[in-house]
Amino acid sequence: MHLAKGNYFGLSGAAPFRHLIYPIPSQGGLGVHLTLDLGGQARFGPDVEWVDHEDYDVDPRRADGFYAEIRKYWPGLADAALQPAYAGIRPKLHGLGEAAPDFLIQREEAHGVPGLVNLFGIESPGLTACLALAEEVGG
Repeated sequence: MHLAKGNYFGLSGAAPFRHLIYPIPSQGGLGVHLTLDLGGQARFGPDVEWVDHEDYDVDPRRADGFYAEIRKYWPGLADAALQPAYAGIRPKLHGLGEAAPDFLIQREEAHGVPGLVNLFGIESPGLTACLALAEEVGG
C-alpha cells in the first residue's frame, strides 16, 4: 500500500463557477479540480503528494503548483486568492511512477475471514463501476 496525500486550497471570495470542473487527469490522481462545498464556496484539489506517514497539514508552499494547474482552465485566477483548506490521505495500490492497477477484490480465500470481502483501489472510477462491483461482490 502507498499513501497519497491530497491537499485542497480554498478560494477567497465568491466562487466564479456554478458547476464542477474536472481537468485532464494527472499522474496518480484526477488533477486539481474545482468542487463547491454546501455553502457554495470553491475548493480546488486534490493534488497528489506521496507520503510515508499520515499528516493532514496543508503546506502553503504547495499553492504555487495549484495556481499553475488551475490557470490551465481559469486563467483569470488572481494572485493570493488561495488559502490552505484541508487534506486527506488515499491508500493506493501503486506508487509514484507505477501503472495504476485495476481494483483488487479479496475474498475469504485471500484472508481467511468468512463473509469478509475487501475492496481495494476503488477510487472515483469505482463510483462509475459501483453496480458492476456490487454484482461481483453479491453474486
